[in-house]
Amino acid sequence: MGDTQPAIREAARRSASPRRGAVVAALMLSMALAALDSTVVSTAVPQIVGDLGGFSVFSWLFSGYLLAVTVTLPVYGKLSDTFGRKPMLIAGTALFLLGSLLCALAWNMGALIAFRIVQGLGGGALQGTVQTLAADLYPLEERPKIQSKLSTVWAVSAVAGPGVGGLLAAYADWRWIFLVNLPIGAVALWLIVRHLHEPQRERETPKEHAAQEDHDTQSESAAKTTPRARVDWAGALAVFACGGVLLTALVQGGVAWSWLSGPSLALFAGGLALAGLVVVIERRAAEPIIPGWVWRRRTIAAVNLALGALGLLMVAPTVFLPTYAQAVLGLGPVTAGFVLSVWTLSWPLSAALSQHVYRRIGFRDTALLGIGTATLVLLAFPFLPYPGAAWQPTLLMLVLGAALGLFQLPLIVGVQSTVGWSQRGTTTASVLFCRQTGQTMGAALFGAVANGVLAARLGGTGDLDSLARDLDAGTAPEATRHAVADAVHAVYLGASGAAAVAFVVLLLVAPRRFPVRAE
Repeated sequence: MGDTQPAIREAARRSASPRRGAVVAALMLSMALAALDSTVVSTAVPQIVGDLGGFSVFSWLFSGYLLAVTVTLPVYGKLSDTFGRKPMLIAGTALFLLGSLLCALAWNMGALIAFRIVQGLGGGALQGTVQTLAADLYPLEERPKIQSKLSTVWAVSAVAGPGVGGLLAAYADWRWIFLVNLPIGAVALWLIVRHLHEPQRERETPKEHAAQEDHDTQSESAAKTTPRARVDWAGALAVFACGGVLLTALVQGGVAWSWLSGPSLALFAGGLALAGLVVVIERRAAEPIIPGWVWRRRTIAAVNLALGALGLLMVAPTVFLPTYAQAVLGLGPVTAGFVLSVWTLSWPLSAALSQHVYRRIGFRDTALLGIGTATLVLLAFPFLPYPGAAWQPTLLMLVLGAALGLFQLPLIVGVQSTVGWSQRGTTTASVLFCRQTGQTMGAALFGAVANGVLAARLGGTGDLDSLARDLDAGTAPEATRHAVADAVHAVYLGASGAAAVAFVVLLLVAPRRFPVRAE
């Protein structure tokens, strides 16, 4: 009888493979939707503004979506641990598709911004739940494969977004940017409903949670049945309000108003007050949306901080490199986009191969190798010759992508493997939330740095918007090109500092060997 058990398990695994493949296809489609909608609107702004008006507030087409995605990540993470991944992914996909349909029907800019926020409310579920399900579906030794696939989908979709948006706006209508989501999302939704079947799982007791906080155990404790969890709706609302206010202050500060203006100071003060309210509510909640153990465990806290720094440093290449390629190197928009997009080749490949490294030296040391290399690459950028050749930043981006693939994926796979099913959604969401928040902070911080350098070099007469107009008209003078180079160099120095912070955090806070739990 004992000899038949492996054969039975192998037969069950093979029978489940087609179903798992269908679910993975749904996850990749969902990830593509979330990635595309973060960038697809950018090149269609002239057509949208020409049709709807509202030029003064169009930036909220991006900010509103980003805010909604970011602040809902921890909420969806906790709810997926409570009710399961499938209900959250279905609800999020449906809400995202509803927002897409409403965006296509928008009658003015205010309505379009509101419907983009509805999209973002669903997009938070797409990002967080997809990453969590990937860890649920695959054992530790196979997770790099699915995570590298998702990384590839995200990178390609995010880079392709502006091109797709431009083509649809030019040859069809800007409303098709949102309508094309409907058939893709419907297929993903059908695959999820039809093929994703989650097993019944027993939740860990408070004692087991406490034991996990005291020390990350190497083995799963025996699960005990607990009553149906209560949802911390007060905490969810407080987290949403706090995140929304603080991220609004970061996104609009230095853009819609100065950093020391009344609106900016009021938003930061309100955000800090709401943060105190979140702490009070979460400390009293039986099932908090952001539980304290997320920050009390060394491994999770270190990964959160390190990936927050990753989000911050990624702003340098994604936001400022295209401007550098056009203004300094004299490249066209398409070629400039290629300089940036080469890291979408090396990042997923490096991530897929990272398993061979971390199986030998561990998750932390692999991530240290990646972020250490990234620090040197970012630090090398300011030393490029002026004006230089296109192959030089292209080569740096290729190496940077490989370095960040070694850095990010081992941390995500590693931290997901230190917790059980009932904590994986919350853990994954906290990691993604920190990365998104870091990216928002980086956009605000490095935008201020770039504008400050430009103002100093050009006598207070330049900003990135006017530079873009000069570039389009082919009238950017040599002094402006030098100013752009200096500004981007300063941003890359700041990004190398963020990478160095991530290195130090991992070295001093993260344990050398992640306490992986037995599956």
